[in-house]
Amino acid sequence: MIIAHDLGTTGNKASLHHDDGRLITATTVGYPAHFAAGGIAEQDPQDWWDAVVSATRELLARTSVDPAEVHGLVVSGQMMGAVLLDGTGSPVRPAIIWADTRSGTQQRELEKALGADHAYRLLGHRLNPTYSVEKVMWVRDNEPDVWSRVRRVCVAKDFIVLGLTGRLATDRSDASGTNAYDQRAGDWSDEVRAAARLDRSLFPEILEATDIAGALTADAASALGLHTGVRVVMGGGDGPMAAVGSGIVAPEDGAYVCLGTSSWISFAADAPLIDPGLRTFTFDNVVPGSFVPTATMQAGGASIQWIAEALSPDPAHPETARLTGEAGGDLDVEDLYFLPYLLGERSPLWDPDARGAFIGIGRHHTRQHLVRAVLESIGYNLLSSIRAFRESGATIDRIDAVGGGAQSDALLQILADVWGVPVRRRTIVEEANSLGAAVTGAVGLGLADFSAARALSEVTAEFTPDAGRHSVYAARHTRFTAAYEALAPWFAAAPKGAR
Repeated sequence: MIIAHDLGTTGNKASLHHDDGRLITATTVGYPAHFAAGGIAEQDPQDWWDAVVSATRELLARTSVDPAEVHGLVVSGQMMGAVLLDGTGSPVRPAIIWADTRSGTQQRELEKALGADHAYRLLGHRLNPTYSVEKVMWVRDNEPDVWSRVRRVCVAKDFIVLGLTGRLATDRSDASGTNAYDQRAGDWSDEVRAAARLDRSLFPEILEATDIAGALTADAASALGLHTGVRVVMGGGDGPMAAVGSGIVAPEDGAYVCLGTSSWISFAADAPLIDPGLRTFTFDNVVPGSFVPTATMQAGGASIQWIAEALSPDPAHPETARLTGEAGGDLDVEDLYFLPYLLGERSPLWDPDARGAFIGIGRHHTRQHLVRAVLESIGYNLLSSIRAFRESGATIDRIDAVGGGAQSDALLQILADVWGVPVRRRTIVEEANSLGAAVTGAVGLGLADFSAARALSEVTAEFTPDAGRHSVYAARHTRFTAAYEALAPWFAAAPKGAR
């Protein structure tokens, strides 16, 4: 059997699988994230490790599986963060996660040295404060006492693999999400490192996602309740892992949307997709030699979580399913819009200063209208990215949905109507990332190939677009984009402490 862990923003989704990738059972262990004014978003790496330990033990206890039956372990994780380690491999400060946008000054320093267009073609990504290298530079420039202790840097999944095996490494998918990786050369970019003024010794070795990073150390095996013969497959970033978990391992498999804390649309490709407008980006895939063009909005599911917390009697136990269900059907918000930029925005705006806003509220609007506007905003924002993909030559005529938000009929019907294409729910939604990790682990252990992913998650429902509603939404999408354009100068002029 194989155990897969997916380190998300709100918790670790862990799952136990047969050696061909089939899911046996899954569990989630939550942990906190610290968000604060000024673009701060941090987590304690020890919380990730504790969640991996407790989730592993829970999987074994729940199924009464003999630990000797577990032969492989693989990790998927949130991308684009920065874990800064001392010489012993211990974190010197909280991890700066993907949502943190403090490093605008560092982004501008890199842009001045490299040029925005050249950097995009070199990295497959725009330079932006959401990426790892800018975060590392920010610590160096703003926390000199902390920086004096830093010897290595990595991302979330790599920190767990280090704890499991004693080996610090990363894979190509996570490396490609750092803003420090030359996508054509498949290695750390000397050009970026020179511009960032960072030594190569800070960066880990790069493996394939399917490579064996090592076996469990005695300490790790004892903590997890497993044996030291368990092999740890390197694993990869949660975006490419979600693609595999959605059964999308080759260009012919189409596109998918992941409706998690951040939400993204992606598909498999044989080469990076270069968007002349620099709106989308491309990760290296966990499938060796392939790529996953992607467009990510910062606060997709996070916007739903926020409005549910704000409108529920007990914010600690938000009534998300009930509120989203009440906002479905033919409810018409008329000219009410929500800008879902609670954490700034990546695709397609690339504006860390953007913030959320309700626009057009009338006295007759109810909480159902507010929730509906939030759901529609996710559709509008991702529609802009779908159009960017199409303008770059991609064909998107059907989209499969995974992630926690894919459980909502109301949301999936809204997305189908806004996008004008069928949206399909699969049997594996919340565990899509860990399923992708399990398949990657099975490939690394020589037990399967990536094509097996296509049979492990089936389509269970299809939401077809209503032509009339799609026509209305197309017009409203224009109003939605105009609302941001009107407010963008106001966001940019906000005092730093208000951001």
